[in-house]
Amino acid sequence: MRLRSPAFAVHGLLLAGLVGGPAAYVATDRSVTLDVDGEVRTVSTRSNTVGELLRRERIEVDSRDLVSPAVDSPISDGLRVGVVNARAVTLVVDGQTRLVWTTAQTVDEFARQLGGRYDAAFLSASRSTRIPLDGLSMSVRLPKAVTVTADGQTRAVVTTAVTWRAALRLAGVRLAPADRVTVDLASAPREGQSVTVTRVGARLEVRTVSLPFGTQKRADSSRYVGSTMATQVGRAGQAKETWRVTVVDGKIVARRLVSRAVVAAPVDRVLLVGTKPRPRPVVIRSTSASGLNWAALARCESSGNPRAVGGGGRFFGLYQFTLSTWRSVGGSGNPIDASSSEQTYRAQLLYKSRGASPWPVCGRLLFS
Repeated sequence: MRLRSPAFAVHGLLLAGLVGGPAAYVATDRSVTLDVDGEVRTVSTRSNTVGELLRRERIEVDSRDLVSPAVDSPISDGLRVGVVNARAVTLVVDGQTRLVWTTAQTVDEFARQLGGRYDAAFLSASRSTRIPLDGLSMSVRLPKAVTVTADGQTRAVVTTAVTWRAALRLAGVRLAPADRVTVDLASAPREGQSVTVTRVGARLEVRTVSLPFGTQKRADSSRYVGSTMATQVGRAGQAKETWRVTVVDGKIVARRLVSRAVVAAPVDRVLLVGTKPRPRPVVIRSTSASGLNWAALARCESSGNPRAVGGGGRFFGLYQFTLSTWRSVGGSGNPIDASSSEQTYRAQLLYKSRGASPWPVCGRLLFS
């Protein structure tokens, strides 16, 4: 057997080193998939822990960031390391500002992380919006449980509206210009708040009304005081009235006359009122002629009618006086306007001066 020369041995050692060195290097490197905020790459590393790997890759993380697996986890070949950097989200919640750090990637994921009423809250940013690394600002209106009373019904409403005007509209309550609301419509709804809507409406009503007639009195000197006669019949008129009716929650609370148009004017009654003085009552005094049968004479002359007119309008009253004869015994006016007793009295005076001659046909009955 031949021994190897020393040179060959050294060369063999060098060759062994050249061959064995790369094999040792491959055995210590590990392939790791690194996902940082959605950017994925594969790296080879000799790091022993996730934290060491991140430092060597110059990826800065702090306690707010999400690292999976944890920074003290060992590195194994084929490991997948995920890093989600925290974002600063400025929230203006119902007017109050707060800063929240989150590892959520989208607004919707962030809202679900917050939980509670944020799931149903109004967000000024779309829920599908990705949250950038430099953060974002967002207005939030949390849902409010309120009570709405309108049209005779009270119901619970959950709303994220910014004003009561919008909240009522979204709740299906339509407001008329004259309606009354117990809150300022420009104010924001508050948790547990109640509002009452009072319906105020108005309508026009047209009515036909009667217009009463008046009475015109005119003096008539040919008639005795106390006597009247209508020369024109009164007639009521008509007018159309327009009224404005105010209705509150279905009940009429006020009426106001808007206009009136006369359709037919009323016609006044015209009344003649006597102004002629009545003759004074005549007291019949006993005379020598009082025992005569004056009733029989009156029946013969006028059928006993104190208003009788005969002789073609020349003789008047019970005893058929002429106007000149009537005046000769103190009578005034027309005998038919005098009472029966006065006519008898004047006839007796006539008899005393002329006897029964003024009644040539019927005078004999005075003695019957």
